[in-house]
Amino acid sequence: MRLLVIGGTSFMGPFVVQHLVDAGHEVAVFHRGTTIARLPTGVGAFRGDRKQLQAHAGALRDFRPDVVIDMILFTEQDACCAIETFRGVADRMVVPSSIDVYRACSIFKRTDPGPPVPTPIDEGSPSRLQPFPLRGLIPGMEEYDKLLVERAVQSEPSLPATCLRLPMVYGPGDRLHRLLEFLERMDDGRRYLLMNERMAAWRGSRIYVENAAAAIARAATDARATGRIYNVAEAEPLTMRDWAARLAEVVGWGGEIVLVPPHQLPPHLRAGGMETAQDLVLDSARIRAELGWTEQVPLAEGLRRSVDWARAHPPPELDAQAFDYSAEDECLARLRGEGR
Repeated sequence: MRLLVIGGTSFMGPFVVQHLVDAGHEVAVFHRGTTIARLPTGVGAFRGDRKQLQAHAGALRDFRPDVVIDMILFTEQDACCAIETFRGVADRMVVPSSIDVYRACSIFKRTDPGPPVPTPIDEGSPSRLQPFPLRGLIPGMEEYDKLLVERAVQSEPSLPATCLRLPMVYGPGDRLHRLLEFLERMDDGRRYLLMNERMAAWRGSRIYVENAAAAIARAATDARATGRIYNVAEAEPLTMRDWAARLAEVVGWGGEIVLVPPHQLPPHLRAGGMETAQDLVLDSARIRAELGWTEQVPLAEGLRRSVDWARAHPPPELDAQAFDYSAEDECLARLRGEGR
């Protein structure tokens, strides 16, 4: 097959490209050239900005891809542009989407009203009622909304789209440093991790980046995925406490996780207004049954690779308020003094 990957040089993208090349497919990547990525030998490259896709439409259409994988499709406008560019050329599209299309995510963030949605969440679970909860609050992402993206790409019958709804993705290349909250404290030799007792019991799905990439590549190369929607998540959804404990095992940290009522925690360790009664657990049975996808990298190995990368690529600076160890020590002293 001939596949075009849009934005395949950051985080998940290089792993997707590698999976496709390893399977013997012809691959080209359309990217800005601002991210350093070692693409496999033989992978074609088109340089350009995603926001100016139409300016490169001629060259991209001449490549005549069978499938287009758009890794950076974030807005309704971009979705309509992609459809216009590849309609009549490609057979179908594959679009990584997000757990944030579900109403459960908005209830967790307290932007949709109502009681918690039952979990696990399957592909038929209700969508959120409001625009993306953080829309307009993240620089450069003012129009971000994966729900509108999905609706746009699924509305074009001549270019059927496969959407893969991902939870929190972790692993090498994670610029959001999703392990930092716990890993930094473990590496700093902290003997205790203070954790909001409500958040400790909260359960959420996650996916290691290489396993997510394998799912995307599988969907792109298996015609049975045409027009389908898939949740992609690890088989075992961990509580926050168990997630920290698994990380501790990989790191070799022998400290204690201390559960604390939220009102007794320092402000920087509280749940931030989240509705912790709403778990965010995805049911990934459909992609496992229909496409035979399963995790290729076990949890412990994925965490080990994630830790190695995180230690080699620390953030430029830490938020001192988020790691206020003096406040944490004072909190623990009060708890110990009260006999908790």
